[in-house]
Amino acid sequence: MRVAIRMARLGTETAFEVLAKAKQLEAQGKKIIHLEIGEPDFDTPKNIKEAAKKAIDEGYTHYGPAAGLPEHRKVIAEYISATRGIPVDPDEVVVTPGAKPIIFYTILTWLRPGDEVLTPSPGFPIYESMINFVGAKPVLYPLREENNFDIDIDEFKKLVSPLTKMIILNSPHNPTGSVLSKEVLNEIARIVLEDEDILVISDEVYSEIIYEGEHYSIASIPGMKDRTVIIDGYSKTFAMTGWRCGYGVMNKELAKYVTQLQVNSTSCTATFTQIACIEALKGPKDEVKRMVAEFKKRRDVIVEGLNNIKGFSCKMPKGAFYVFPNIKGTGKTSRELQDYLLNEAGVACLSGTAFGAYGKGYLRFSYANSVENIKEALERIDKAVQKIL
Repeated sequence: MRVAIRMARLGTETAFEVLAKAKQLEAQGKKIIHLEIGEPDFDTPKNIKEAAKKAIDEGYTHYGPAAGLPEHRKVIAEYISATRGIPVDPDEVVVTPGAKPIIFYTILTWLRPGDEVLTPSPGFPIYESMINFVGAKPVLYPLREENNFDIDIDEFKKLVSPLTKMIILNSPHNPTGSVLSKEVLNEIARIVLEDEDILVISDEVYSEIIYEGEHYSIASIPGMKDRTVIIDGYSKTFAMTGWRCGYGVMNKELAKYVTQLQVNSTSCTATFTQIACIEALKGPKDEVKRMVAEFKKRRDVIVEGLNNIKGFSCKMPKGAFYVFPNIKGTGKTSRELQDYLLNEAGVACLSGTAFGAYGKGYLRFSYANSVENIKEALERIDKAVQKIL
């Protein structure tokens, strides 16, 4: 079939491919423990669901403004102002069907062929995919285990060139669970403020899921607000993956271009979903606190368990709901062990290489599953690995 040449440059998100294989095995009668997909296993809080039902009954079932409902953008602006300590105007907010479109639209808006983008490796695969798609060049900055998966700022600085036009940050980080330090972010801000053509995408979708320390946004640094696109959303914090609502906070001029891309693609975000999202931000946060406390308990269980498996070693993540264990001691490649654990142990996980070249020798497990299932998965992994050592 004839397709555009640029489609060859487009990547994918391996989690959905592994999920499909796992579902096929389940259809054959095999019990699979799902630790591959980055989706909270909790139900969306009741007050949010009730707000959506009420919104439908009140007629919020038609088109809305491309940039988002004014009342929703106002609440987001207030939330970002309060949590990041910066003044935000509703005109600096664009609401999209999930947070991914903000990555997509910003890259389409800002980058030209040949531009360079500093992007994390390991990192969320859509970053590198979209950079390649538009004809720009991803320049990978490594997040190394020996540095607790934080940025080595000296190494980072050496990668910056006159062609650098964008820097992508993700904290708390998928897939390692690391949290960027204030010191590192201040150093990156200095680099950006010396070059008026560099834009920062700061992916902060896990900002509320943090266990040690605090979340700190580069947009909070003086001079960085207008040079940063904050990406956030509802999928992870409020267990709303299927509701498809996220947003970007950026300077007003950039917001106009991003909105224009939305007009040309999705038109707008579902209106009743946005009303539910207003309730998510303004309503009680008891369920969110309970979810985060449960994630912390699961994190402790899975890290201890993985470190007791021969051939594995695992750092303690500070945020998100992923662990990224080193599996070099097993003698298997990341992809080999991913497939082996799925077929032999019935445990679905992801190869570290699904997140870029610097994921080699690692696996990613999502602990968005019950403690009971995590413990069973650990037992299965241990037994399966013993057979190959």
